Amino acid sequence: MASIGDFDPLNTRVPATKIEVTVSCRNLLDVDTFSKSDPVVVLYLQAVGTKEWREFGRTEVIDNTRNPDFVRKFVLDFFFEEKQNLRFDVYNVDSRSCNISKHDFLGQTFCTLGEIIGSTGGRLERTLSGIPGKKCGVIILTAEELSNCRDIATMQLCANKLDKKDFFGKSDPFLVFYRSNEDGTFTICHKTEVIKNTLNPVWQPFTIPVRALCNGDYDRTVKVDVYDWDRDGRHDFIGEFTTSYRELSRGQNQFNVYEVLNPKKKGKKKKYINSGTVGFCPSSCFLLSLIFLCVFKGNPSQPTSLHYMSPYQMNAYAMALKAVGEIIQDYDSDKLFPAYGFGAKLPPDGKISHAFPLNGDGDHPNCVGIEGVLEAYFQSLRTVQLYGPTNFAPVINKVANCAAEITDGSQYFVLLMITDGVISDMVQTKEAVVNAAALPLSIIIVGVGPAEFDAMEELDGDEVRVSSRGRLAERDIVQFVPFRDYVDRSGNQVLSMARLAKDVLAEIPDQLLSFMKSRGVEPRPALSSSPLPELHRHI
Repeated sequence: MASIGDFDPLNTRVPATKIEVTVSCRNLLDVDTFSKSDPVVVLYLQAVGTKEWREFGRTEVIDNTRNPDFVRKFVLDFFFEEKQNLRFDVYNVDSRSCNISKHDFLGQTFCTLGEIIGSTGGRLERTLSGIPGKKCGVIILTAEELSNCRDIATMQLCANKLDKKDFFGKSDPFLVFYRSNEDGTFTICHKTEVIKNTLNPVWQPFTIPVRALCNGDYDRTVKVDVYDWDRDGRHDFIGEFTTSYRELSRGQNQFNVYEVLNPKKKGKKKKYINSGTVGFCPSSCFLLSLIFLCVFKGNPSQPTSLHYMSPYQMNAYAMALKAVGEIIQDYDSDKLFPAYGFGAKLPPDGKISHAFPLNGDGDHPNCVGIEGVLEAYFQSLRTVQLYGPTNFAPVINKVANCAAEITDGSQYFVLLMITDGVISDMVQTKEAVVNAAALPLSIIIVGVGPAEFDAMEELDGDEVRVSSRGRLAERDIVQFVPFRDYVDRSGNQVLSMARLAKDVLAEIPDQLLSFMKSRGVEPRPALSSSPLPELHRHI
C-alpha cells in the first residue's frame, strides 16, 4: 500500500474533468465526380514527451455532404495544467480501407483542448488548411464538460401522417436528435435509421446514454428534426418538435404525441396544422396499471398510531403514499388509481372488510392522481373503524383476478401495499404470491413504522424464491422497501427521493421483462428500413 510520501502532486497527472468534443464541418472540398464528398474526421493527440502524433479516434462517415454534423463524439481527459495539442484531419472516404492514408485528404487544423474549452460558449471555429491553393472550408469544434450521469434511455418512436416529399413515392423519414446549448445553438446527439417510402414509419428501438441526450440535466431542451432522406445528401426538412428527457422518460404511452411543425409552412399556409406527429410506438408500450393498498390498523385519534391525523404533519402512511406514489404515478398513463384499504369495519353495519375502496365506491374505486388517493385515504380514516387482523391474501387475489384477464402483454399491473409489517395470513399470502407470479403483476410492499419486517423480507424472495405447498413461484414479483430507511430522525422529511425512487423501482423492469419473455410477447417488428451505412459508415 502506498504511503503519503509516495504521492507527488507535482508529478502525478490527475484529469480535472472529462470533456466531450463535437465536430462539424462547413463548405468542405468536393472531390467526388458524380456526388459530394463522404467526410470523416480523425483526431490525433500529441504525446507530451516525444511530440509524436497518435490517432485518438474517428467520427463516423457521413455520405454525400460538404456540411457534416457528426454524431460520434470525442471524450478527452482535460488536464488543467497541461497544454494538450490536438490535430483534426478531414478525409473523403472512397473505399472500405481502414488505412486513412488511402483516402482523399480534405484539410486539417491544429489547436489545444484548452482553446476549445476557453472559446465563447465552448465553440471554436477554425479554417481548414493543408492543400495549397484550395479553400478547404471550416471545422467547428464544440466542448462540454461531461456530468457523472450514468443513466441509459431506451425508446422506440413512430410517426403518423408525415408530409409527402418524394415525387414518385412518399417519404424516406429519419429523426435527428439535438441537445440545446446555453447560447441557443444545438448539438447533434443521435440519428435514427431511414425508413423507406412511408408516411407512417416505425423506427427500430434504440438505446442512448442520458448524458449524450441532455448531459444529466433532465429539463434541458431536446430538439428533434424530421427529415426525408435523399441520395444526393440534400435531405428535405419535414418538421421539428422539442421535448426534454424528463418528458420522454414520463411519456412512453399513447398520450405522449408530438406535433411535427415546419415553421416555413406554418408562416405561409393559414390552414396549416402540422406536418405529422411523432410518438412512442404503441406496440412497444403497454398500459401500466397501479393499484394502491393501505393497511388500516390502530386508532387514528391516538398520537402513537401510524394513522394519527395530526394537524401539523402527515402521518407515516400518508408520507409513504405521497413519496412513493409521486415516484411511480408517472408510469401510469391515465393517472386513475384504484385504491383500497384492508382491515376495517365499514359503515353503516360494521361489516369487516380486507379489501374496501378508499373512496367508498365499490363500482368505481379509481382516484385521480396521488392527491386523489391521499384525499380518499384521509376521508376513510374519518368514516371507517380500523380493525384487524391484517390479511394480505384477499387483496392480492383480487388484483390477480384482474391481471388474469389480460395476459397478452398489453397491460401490466403493479400493486403498491403500505403496511406496518404484521401479516396475519402468511400461509395464504405465500400461496397468493406463487399463483400471481404467473400473471402480469408485480407487488411493491412499503413497510412503515418501527416493526421488524421479517415476513416482508421472506416475501421479497431475493435470496430464496417464495414457495407454497411445494410449488416455487415462477418469478420473483415482490419488492420490499422499509420506508424508515429514507426519512430523517424526526420521521418528517424524506432524505433522498432519488435513492427511494431507485430502490422502489429497482426490480420492476426485470420483473416485467421476465413475464413478457416467458409469454413470448415482443414489440411489433419495425418496417423494413435502409441499412445504417446510408447515414453512418464506419471505417
